[in-house]
Amino acid sequence: MPGNSIDKSKLLSLMESYRKNIEKELGSHVTRTTNRISSLEYMEFKQEYLPAHLGYYEKSCALSEKWFKIKPDKKKEAELLEAINIAHLGITPTGALSFSFVAPLFIFLFGTFLSYLAFQSFFFIAFFMILSASLIMPFGKIPFFLANRWRLKASNQMVLCIFYVVTYMRHSSNIEKAIEFAADHLATPLSLDLKKVLWDVETEKYSTVKESLDIYLNSWKKWNIEFIEAFHLAESSLYEAEESRRLGSLDKALDVILEETFEKMLHYAHNLTGPITMLHMLGVILPILGLVILPLVVSFMENVNPMHIAVLYNIALPIAVYFIGKNVLAKRPTGYGESDISEDNPELRKYRNYIVKIGGKEVQINPIHFSIFICVVLVFAGLIPLIMHVIGLSDFGFGDRDTLSPCGQKYCFMEYRKSTLGEKGPYGLGASIMSLFVVLGIGLSIGVYFKLRSRNVIKIRERAKKLELEFAGALYQLGNRLGDNLPVEIAVDKVAAVMEGTISGNFFRLVSMNIKRMGMSIEGAIFDPEHGALVAFPSNLIESSMKVLTQSVKKGPLIAAQALTNVSRYIKEIHRVDERLKDLMADIVSSMTSQVKFLTPAIAGVVIGITSMTTAILGKLTIQMQKATSGGEAGTGGALGSFGSFFKEGLPTYYFQIIVGIYVIQITYILTIMANGILNGEDKLRERYDLGRFMISSTALYCAIAGGVMILFNIIAASILDAAAF
Repeated sequence: MPGNSIDKSKLLSLMESYRKNIEKELGSHVTRTTNRISSLEYMEFKQEYLPAHLGYYEKSCALSEKWFKIKPDKKKEAELLEAINIAHLGITPTGALSFSFVAPLFIFLFGTFLSYLAFQSFFFIAFFMILSASLIMPFGKIPFFLANRWRLKASNQMVLCIFYVVTYMRHSSNIEKAIEFAADHLATPLSLDLKKVLWDVETEKYSTVKESLDIYLNSWKKWNIEFIEAFHLAESSLYEAEESRRLGSLDKALDVILEETFEKMLHYAHNLTGPITMLHMLGVILPILGLVILPLVVSFMENVNPMHIAVLYNIALPIAVYFIGKNVLAKRPTGYGESDISEDNPELRKYRNYIVKIGGKEVQINPIHFSIFICVVLVFAGLIPLIMHVIGLSDFGFGDRDTLSPCGQKYCFMEYRKSTLGEKGPYGLGASIMSLFVVLGIGLSIGVYFKLRSRNVIKIRERAKKLELEFAGALYQLGNRLGDNLPVEIAVDKVAAVMEGTISGNFFRLVSMNIKRMGMSIEGAIFDPEHGALVAFPSNLIESSMKVLTQSVKKGPLIAAQALTNVSRYIKEIHRVDERLKDLMADIVSSMTSQVKFLTPAIAGVVIGITSMTTAILGKLTIQMQKATSGGEAGTGGALGSFGSFFKEGLPTYYFQIIVGIYVIQITYILTIMANGILNGEDKLRERYDLGRFMISSTALYCAIAGGVMILFNIIAASILDAAAF
């Protein structure tokens, strides 16, 4: 920072000399606008770490404000401005409100035009009109959703933030350096907030770090009062004359945020039962019940378009469930969560790819290539019945001969039926089974992509987490060795020998080997970018603990011993509270996980089997009644004919299964995000890993159950029809 202040003072001096020259030449007074000076470093940091889609949203708001300017009232404007500042958005309240009207209008016009050209149905005009009207309010709340997401992600790091600040201030009573230390070890977004606190002082927006920090903390007053209390306790330690009282204030700061975090999460867990039950009913139970009745309803309607059902089940319903889930997550209080280490450490980003070793080289393959290949092959296989019909290939079947069947056998592959609207289908059992490949292709491709993208990174993080669990004990032992007045190099070697065979022992063994064999200092043995021990064990918690060691050891082994002993105690306390929080959420998360893993795909698979059987029975009954009508007596034939004409062809199982299968994929995606968000907060790495696991397992289970039940129920349907043959 001294270098930055010198550069800035030179810059201001240069600007002042130019100002005087301009005044002298032009004869006018030039007003200084130092309050407009912004930090180039901060803007570059923001541009690098803020997601790309936020940039598109900012541009859309700017365009909307130009095209259709709608200014909010003063109360709404103040609320929007607060949310915009929290989420670090480069928009105005007017732009946000204008976008909430322009975007739905564009969706209505564009969606209506395309759908009417494709389907010539007024159903889609009505649908897009209702959809656009219902999107005005959610689009207007996008800044609040983004601010809530920012708060959720930032609040996940607040316990660690106080840990870093307290840990640093125990051996160096400097709040500015402590904030800088925390910002260096935290992930975004809280690191961005803390850097902005410091940069606001550098750019002279505020005169002191305390003033800048107080303004920032004030933005959390509505949501995380314990974070403010903990920071104020850390600040108050600066004014304590006695060392014991100063350390007592720092210990109290961490205790406050840990205890109040647990209490708030306890209340959140108690209040979560109602919203989760509503989400389960709306997202799983009611849609599945509707799917049971739907095949019977469409059997009485001849002009049912599969797109009508797809729009309701694959667009409207998932959007509603998603927004309900987001509202539930928005109320999640401060927690203790994880970050994506591949985002924090650019050297680990290569592990997002599938790595193949050829000779002595590593070839990195993006998982998207595998997922696209799987999707194209399986979806093509699923479309074979449609392709065969389009190119005019004749139908074929299997099983016993059946004179009533279009293909002449009991089970047809395609089975297109003639109706008043032309040929409809495919209704055949073979086509219904082949349709499973469409769902399997979509679900597996998504699952494979997320699993391959996160598998290697999460292994590295899990290994680092195991080290973190052991690290508290290892630090305590290292502190004891330093307390015996041993040099840090010898103390590290002794701890490595005592903990041989453990992950912590391997870490300190690597540090000791770097010191002995490569002649490195303790700092180089740990932090060297190529050979340092942290390269093999990437963890912000371990890195920060080691920085405390390297800085405190400069003041002597006894100071370092005390610092490490306290860090060890803090790590144990954080882990204890984290385990208690997971216990609170265990029942809710296990219920949602069971829905994703088994209940939803199993129930949906059985529904598909019932639908296939119902469609087969009604189709064959209609043909049998028509045959009986043409060859029977007048009275009986007329009654059977009127009864037979009462039934319509209905919706082919082929299309119905694809709609239901895609809905299973969508609800699996939404419930997985929900379960991860409740338990882990904004942990994107764990979210991707769970999506990969659950998407593959639930899709495979659904297709297996749906295929098995379809075959079984069609055999039952055939035997029923044989027994009831006229």
